[in-house]
Amino acid sequence: ESGFSRNGSVVTEFVLLGLTETPALQLILFAIFLLAYVATVGGNFSILAAILVEPKLHTPMYFFLGNLSLLDVGCITVTVPAMLRHLTSKDRSIPYRSCLSQLFFFHLLAGVDCFLLTVMAYDRYLAICQPLTYSTRMSWGIQQAMVGMSCVFSFSNALTQTIALSALKFCGPNVINHFYCDLPQLFQLSCSSIHLNEKLLFVAAAFMGVAPLVLITVSYAHVVAAVLQIRSAEGRKKAFSTCSSHLTVVGIFYGTGVFSYMRLGSVEASDKAKGVGILNTVISPMLNPLIYSLRNPDVQGALQRVLMGR
Repeated sequence: ESGFSRNGSVVTEFVLLGLTETPALQLILFAIFLLAYVATVGGNFSILAAILVEPKLHTPMYFFLGNLSLLDVGCITVTVPAMLRHLTSKDRSIPYRSCLSQLFFFHLLAGVDCFLLTVMAYDRYLAICQPLTYSTRMSWGIQQAMVGMSCVFSFSNALTQTIALSALKFCGPNVINHFYCDLPQLFQLSCSSIHLNEKLLFVAAAFMGVAPLVLITVSYAHVVAAVLQIRSAEGRKKAFSTCSSHLTVVGIFYGTGVFSYMRLGSVEASDKAKGVGILNTVISPMLNPLIYSLRNPDVQGALQRVLMGR
């Protein structure tokens, strides 16, 4: 058993190739991603502050949006600071345990994101299709329970995936052609069977990807039907504007997510996977505050007060 570590694998660290090997490009990318990171953290915390200070925004939809902002900050923090470190140093290695914990937190946060977007679609459905019972069906207790359950479901999935991955043997090569640790890339490096892991990922994709998407689609089918029955054009426009920003976010989130995990195991797709990874972990969290504030006078007003200190 010489040369084997306790977890049955020789590999004690992985090497992340990152986005580029070219030094000049690395500096440019460092500047771009540092700005993106600062913008994302700043933007999402501004939205959070706006929701806290503006009584008009003390509604279920904005409670969920505030949670989404926290998740976005978490999601980008799991991947980007490590990537920035790799862009500025020659050392691209990441210890086995750090790799696993990065993977765990990424799946935990992205999973809660999936469920929260579903809860928000349900919230829009209740607000537009069942306005009379809305306040009882979306009471403060129910809002908290929905966020809590989203966290519990996602936590159990992230834990399951991580434990199943830690059972795999890695005996080299240990080079990951990506800028963070994720399941498809690690599956390619395993020297033991990944049959169970792929099954688990398939179940997770159905439970956390397909099911939420179906529920979101059903909610919005009802919303569209209800909105089209509104007589006044102004009323229709107002109802749709509250939904359009949420739909945009859903589109970006699910569009990139589906692409990430659809082509498991194809090596030549790994450069495309990096592009999708950037969309998933950097662009999407950065755009969300913009998408929600651009179309919303209440949020804009509150943001001005927060930023101007009035």
